[in-house]
Amino acid sequence: MGRRIKVLIIDDSAVTRMIFTELISKDPDIEVVGVAHDPIIARDKIRTLKPDVITLDVEMPRMDGLTFLEEIMAKDPLPVVMVSSLTERGCETTIKALELGAVDFVTKPRIDVATRLPAIIDEITEKIKIASRAVVRRPTALKPPPRIGPDAVIKPPRGRAMIQTTDKVVAIGASTGGTEAIKDILLRMPANCPGIVIVQHMPERFTRLFAERLNRMCTIDVREAQDGDRVIPGHALIAPGNRHMLLKRSGADYHVSIQNGPLVNRHRPSVDVLFRSVARYAGKNAIGVILTGMGDDGARGLKEMKEAGAFTIAQDERTSIIFGMPKEAIRMGGVNKIVSLDRIQDEIISFVR
Repeated sequence: MGRRIKVLIIDDSAVTRMIFTELISKDPDIEVVGVAHDPIIARDKIRTLKPDVITLDVEMPRMDGLTFLEEIMAKDPLPVVMVSSLTERGCETTIKALELGAVDFVTKPRIDVATRLPAIIDEITEKIKIASRAVVRRPTALKPPPRIGPDAVIKPPRGRAMIQTTDKVVAIGASTGGTEAIKDILLRMPANCPGIVIVQHMPERFTRLFAERLNRMCTIDVREAQDGDRVIPGHALIAPGNRHMLLKRSGADYHVSIQNGPLVNRHRPSVDVLFRSVARYAGKNAIGVILTGMGDDGARGLKEMKEAGAFTIAQDERTSIIFGMPKEAIRMGGVNKIVSLDRIQDEIISFVR
């Protein structure tokens, strides 16, 4: 057996610390090396215990989790899994934490903690293992795109070119580390970019707040998809948590179908489900993009898109937090081009041109 993953648990709840320590320690690959009830104490323990991963509660006394996370990422970045509630404030704070550099998050119950916490242990142990392999970097501020006209990026369409341009669809799939990667791409998109459909592995409520946050930041319109929404230029639709999103076509118009259904590759929404529908209904008029994430969700669907004539892109290893999903897509032969995160928008626009 290789070296065990050293974990430090930071949570102001004694019950949570006790249950997490007891149950996480049962995994033979993980060792809980310490606990702390607030970030002030955690500072010293990080220095002395040198954990591989920390779990960090969002709401704590003396210093909140966000402030402490920002301090960690600025001084000596290490993988962090946030522990959040499903309240509106908890969701917003967690999305901000991902922006600051947290690798992933789990949601915990606010009531009946002692009996409900064990239900999320499998999830948190899996995410600790994923986080231990993540490439963690200091967050860098992304310069907003200059306020210039779209002619600088893409020439105005004429004749049939207009039909071809408006028929283009961009499909993006991501998991661990994807919230920041998606933000980076959408921030660079011009106002007349093709319609975009996105699956990011996130639970209910988080996807709506994620979309609202992006909408406030981006030139294009971003929102959580609703059944029947049209896919039109200058708009991005994010699949709602716990629902699959499929692309459909009616005549010349694209729209999305939001559906229940079984977990696909252990996910709902699933990237494979979206990509397969895009292969079927958009074919050569589509661009498929697979971003950072653990596992292989989306790899098969991207290959189907490529076989249908779509142009397919994978994020490169250097800029991926977890090079799992892109690596699998490349291995399966479903990728036309491998590029760094900061070049993906350019590739999309070049294809549209």
